[in-house]
Amino acid sequence: MTITVPTDVADLRNLVGGEWVSAAASERLDDVDPATGDVLARVPLSNAADVDAAVAAARAALPAWRATSPLLRARALMRLRDELTAHREEIAELVTLDMGKTLPDASAEVGRGIESVEAATAIPHLLKGENLEGVAGGLDVEMVRQPVGVVGAITPFNFPAMIPLWFLPFAIGCGNTFVLKPSEQDPRPSQRIAELIAGIEEIPPGVVNLVHGGRGAVEALLDHPGVDAISFVGSAKTARIIASRAAQTGKRVQALGGAKNSMVVMPDADPKLTASGVLGSAFGAAGQRCLAGSVAVLVGSEAEQQRNLDLIVDAARELRVGAGIAAETDVCPLVSVGARERVEAEIEAALAEGAELALDGRRDGGGAGAELGPTVLDRLPEGSRALREELFGPVLAIKRVPDLAAAIAWSNESRYGNSAIIFTESGGAAREFRYSIEAGMVGVNVGVAAPIAWFPFSGWKDSIDGDLHANGTDAVEFYTRKKVVTSRWA
Repeated sequence: MTITVPTDVADLRNLVGGEWVSAAASERLDDVDPATGDVLARVPLSNAADVDAAVAAARAALPAWRATSPLLRARALMRLRDELTAHREEIAELVTLDMGKTLPDASAEVGRGIESVEAATAIPHLLKGENLEGVAGGLDVEMVRQPVGVVGAITPFNFPAMIPLWFLPFAIGCGNTFVLKPSEQDPRPSQRIAELIAGIEEIPPGVVNLVHGGRGAVEALLDHPGVDAISFVGSAKTARIIASRAAQTGKRVQALGGAKNSMVVMPDADPKLTASGVLGSAFGAAGQRCLAGSVAVLVGSEAEQQRNLDLIVDAARELRVGAGIAAETDVCPLVSVGARERVEAEIEAALAEGAELALDGRRDGGGAGAELGPTVLDRLPEGSRALREELFGPVLAIKRVPDLAAAIAWSNESRYGNSAIIFTESGGAAREFRYSIEAGMVGVNVGVAAPIAWFPFSGWKDSIDGDLHANGTDAVEFYTRKKVVTSRWA
């Protein structure tokens, strides 16, 4: 596949009330291809006035959109689904150029976003309330769902197409209007999705708005009195800040944070499933996923542990590092040179603590690119950040334990609870693991336990701030308020 890299570098614009407008803010940030360093676009760092304009447009569009029947809103989402499907590979190319991930990975990401739209097309059914007739003489009670209002979404760099599509279809399907602030590091996939939406006549101007920017735009959304709810995905530290700021201004909030996901490898694990599952989880998208398995917990005797470590390292050594557009690439660059340098510093810190380097993915002299190969760290001290904190890079930490009970106990000590995986041929071990592990998404012999859009993306502990998750019925719960009507007629 041939990807066209733009020869002219344009300033991106905001979508406000159905019009593409230049940001009032003068500051711009370069959107850079992590594989080549080429500048692809200039991103405006919108200010409070830019955010206010988008929120005002969303607020103005809310009454008419709320009054639109759920059936017509569902048909609008069907149109969006068709447009996204028709432009799937185009959007995937933008993901590859902006974020860096391989084309197959980027295409799968867009496909996952389309699944969210498909799930949200069931909104007439999902919005149905409840009623109880005759609770007393002539007295009836009914519960209905109504939109929460204007939703602000703040989305991360690692899934620049999928995560906006986690939030947008459910939010507008429930009758809300929407302001999206995509990551300033790779905003062009979101920009293209917004362009497609702007061409769908069933979605009126102002229902979906797009504001580019960084921290200033985020703070403006959090503080704006016209925003009723905030959906966020990012680091655990930032998620806690987002949740706190939103709570201070009375906003409903779902803030999905980071992770440190364990992959438990039992002595009886199937070698083929284990190798493909561990490698895809730890090194796919260069480890830049909140569902990345970043710790392999090897169970059994010293010989059994070493056998599985050798299996993983030998397979990882064969992975090819390179630009996401190259068909032969297995491990893409990190999102930026700064990200690579940060992860390399984490590797150095682990080695300084006494870790053993089972596989070194660093390049001699570093270089100007953002590539970092698969790296495996063994014999880490228990307090090491590489064992307990999210590094967000292609680094796999090894933890050795004698049995399944120790693997579960060690994993449950983590402050995170996004995902946990077990590789085993034992149904009993799998059942004990899924019953006892403290994580919201559990995989058995699969490397990435990403639920389809009809189920919630259900992290636990510090992996989420808020009670309701993205996707599934949780999304409908989050984007609606319940109203209970008690009636008696003479």
